[in-house]
This record gives sequence, C-alpha cells and structure tokens, in this order.
Amino acid sequence: MSRTSTLVKKELNSYFISPLGYVVISVFLVISGWLFIQTFFLSAQASMRDFFDLLPIIFMFFLPAVTMAAWSEEKRSGTIEVLTTFPVRSSELVLAKFISSFIFLAVMLLLTVAIPIMVADLGTPDKGVILAGYIGSLLLGAAYIAVGLWVSSITKNQIVSFILAVVIIFGFYIIGNSFIIGSLPAWIASAAKFLSFSAHFNSILRGVISLADVVYYLSVIAFFLFLNARVISLRNWK
Repeated sequence: MSRTSTLVKKELNSYFISPLGYVVISVFLVISGWLFIQTFFLSAQASMRDFFDLLPIIFMFFLPAVTMAAWSEEKRSGTIEVLTTFPVRSSELVLAKFISSFIFLAVMLLLTVAIPIMVADLGTPDKGVILAGYIGSLLLGAAYIAVGLWVSSITKNQIVSFILAVVIIFGFYIIGNSFIIGSLPAWIASAAKFLSFSAHFNSILRGVISLADVVYYLSVIAFFLFLNARVISLRNWK
C-alpha cells in the first residue's frame, strides 16, 4: 500500500500542480451550476434532481478528458518505460491512477456543496435523496473513470482516447433507454437494462441505494481496471 500511496501522490500532483486540473474543475462548476440554475427556478421545487440528471452527460465529456492522458501520454512520451521499471506490479500502477482520478472526481463534486446549501435555504429538500444522488454520482463517475483509463491504455493518441471513451460510455449509458429496448425481445431488453449506466443511476436517484446497483458499479469498475492491468502487463515495456 505504501508503494500505491506514493504513486497516488505522484498522479495527484499531475492534476493539481499544473493549471489543467484547476481549469477542468472551474469549467465543470460553471457549466453544471449554470445549467442547474436554468431549470431550478422554473421548476419552483426544492430539489436537486435536475442537477443529478445533468451529471451523467457532463461527466461523459469531463471524465474522459481527465483520463485521456493517463496512459496515452506516458506511452507517447516514453515515460512508461521508466515507470514500468519500478518494483511495482501493473495492478498497483492501475490502482494508483484510478484512485487519483477518483479523488479528483470527489473534489469536483465536493465543490458543488453550494448547490445543496442554496436548495436547503430556499426550501426543505429530502436530504436522503440528495445524499443518495451524490453517492450515485461517485459510483457513476468511478465507472466512467475506469472505462477512460482502459481506453487510454490501448492508444497513444489522447484525442482518440477521449473520443473512444465518450463513445463507449455513451453506449453503456443509452443502452437501457426505452426507445432502444422497446422493440427488443424481453430477455434482450432485460439484459440491456441491466448493463445500462443510466438504469442503475436513476434507481439510486430515487433515494434508495440498493445492493444490486452498488455491486453493478463495483463490478464494472473492477472489470475495466482488470482489462487495464492486463494491457499494461502484456505490453511489457521493461
């Protein structure tokens, strides 16, 4: 764990020493806050549902932007050859990049705390639903990060990594929508809904965090991190 924590600190430094991390966070806060305000005062309800409904789409572009350079830049610059000579396992390298990206995500969400404070000041929102929304957002964002890291590991081009990650995430998100599964056989529709990011996220937004939804997201995260570790270990740069 000490090796992993050292790597996590290294990765976090790459986010917060350079201006890029601050730019991403600032743009995220401005866009998410502005879009939420546009609908909040029109609905006249003390609820954050509109905010959480926006996050999957906003995350779809911001999180691949965060992860697109995680491995592709290491390979393009050749620093991965140095990185893989360290006495660490591929799984530790992958886990460090995931944890650092997840911390970055958590910071992004933490800085939106002004929104629930404002909503609570203007009404009496359901605090349990808001808490569930934040937990669901962390789980959804973590799944997006895992996908983005894997995609970054299979290409040297950051732009390709970004586009491919967005496409895969969009596919997982939209696959459970009614207009996609409406004409499919029942068993296929059921499988598609189970695999959908949106179906599980919307379930959590109802305020009930079920074990099935948590296990789903943890399984997706573990699966893509496993693929990531396999790519790094099979492409042995040592």
